[in-house]
Amino acid sequence: MDSSICPFCHLSFPSSQLQWHANTHFDDDDDNSRSPSVSGLHFDSTSGDCKIWCGGRDNGVWKVEKKISCLVDLQRMGEFHKVERGLMALLRNCLESDTENSRTILSGYVDHFQSIRFEDVGWGCGWRNIQMLSSHLLAQRPEAREAMFGGSGFVPDIPSLQRWLEIAWERGFDAPGSDHFNHAIYGSKKWIGATECAALLRSFGLRVRVVDFGPKESESFYLSVPGSSAGAKELVRINDGKKRKAPNIYGPIDRYLSRAVAESGCSQEEKSCSSLIQVCDTVDKESSDDRMVNSTTQQNEGHQVLMDFVWNYFSCKDTVQFGYRRVLISEKTPLYFQHDGHSRTIVGIQVKYQQSGIPQYSLLVLDPGHRTAALERSLREKVGWQKYIKRGVHTLKKQQYQLCYVDPGIAREEEMEKLKTIDSVFLEF
Repeated sequence: MDSSICPFCHLSFPSSQLQWHANTHFDDDDDNSRSPSVSGLHFDSTSGDCKIWCGGRDNGVWKVEKKISCLVDLQRMGEFHKVERGLMALLRNCLESDTENSRTILSGYVDHFQSIRFEDVGWGCGWRNIQMLSSHLLAQRPEAREAMFGGSGFVPDIPSLQRWLEIAWERGFDAPGSDHFNHAIYGSKKWIGATECAALLRSFGLRVRVVDFGPKESESFYLSVPGSSAGAKELVRINDGKKRKAPNIYGPIDRYLSRAVAESGCSQEEKSCSSLIQVCDTVDKESSDDRMVNSTTQQNEGHQVLMDFVWNYFSCKDTVQFGYRRVLISEKTPLYFQHDGHSRTIVGIQVKYQQSGIPQYSLLVLDPGHRTAALERSLREKVGWQKYIKRGVHTLKKQQYQLCYVDPGIAREEEMEKLKTIDSVFLEF
């Protein structure tokens, strides 16, 4: 029988048992409370020198490095329906065929990861959106591909992502979030949100940013962050959106909101930190004559603020790579899109000009709740694809939303330490 050496304790085990054994090095004493049925990697206890060697959460950096080394070897590729020629290419073709007076900006490559019945339906949307965002980063950004998931070059499955998040917590990323989950997420069906996405990806040095949206009447609950004026010139003031600190408030999404706001602002030298909403020329400022794609002040009401932000995000002229008659491709990452009870991935935005000249926006989203095969079929046949993809401002009915995206580059040393605190900008509806 073939045998392999455990990278933790260097004991020899049959190859068929190595994965089970190595997983025990990750487990704390209370791991039995988590459901083994969720994961393809099992929770069994062990004894002897190996378990003693693993110990608790305080064994130091060397233990974390060992865990990373082991996880790189044992992580599994996430399964998904592979679309020939790519899903985004099919979507681009449909948008190009649109006969209406419109302009669309899309992210580049993105794979769709659907929730699977009897596996993660009802709780796994956050993980699926992390997988979608990761598929883009691995395909479009070489520096991210090298840094993420130990340089494996593939998107891991949910159990492996749960392990990566636990390692991020152990390294100090998003300490309040780690405390909320009692430092353990592997094997559980607990919902996650944008801050967990940020913590996981920031642990690879990615410059993940979070933006919160909420109603104006909530303003009194948000306190200005010390130093938040730093980088103010770089921020687009949409309805006078300001950087805030949130109090301890309670509700289905309040955990994400209250944890997501930084306790201190960035210095003016930290331009990567203040790049959340940068002022830049949009592509249609030159191509639409006197028609401004950005809504007027009168239109900047309610959830239109979110639409305006998404358009400004994707349409920054410096990030548009190439385009066709109606569809432009941006270098920007997709947006992790969180609201109470569900999350999706925004892969672009479309604006249509009505006869009055007023722009009408539609978010272009990928939903983990949709079947990839059905989505692919509708795009190939160019029939019914809009119901899967397009979401107008009238569909934004929640009181709070969060967006999460990734700025270019890889953080090093001092910046990496600052990324451990999940920060955000708050914009009023």
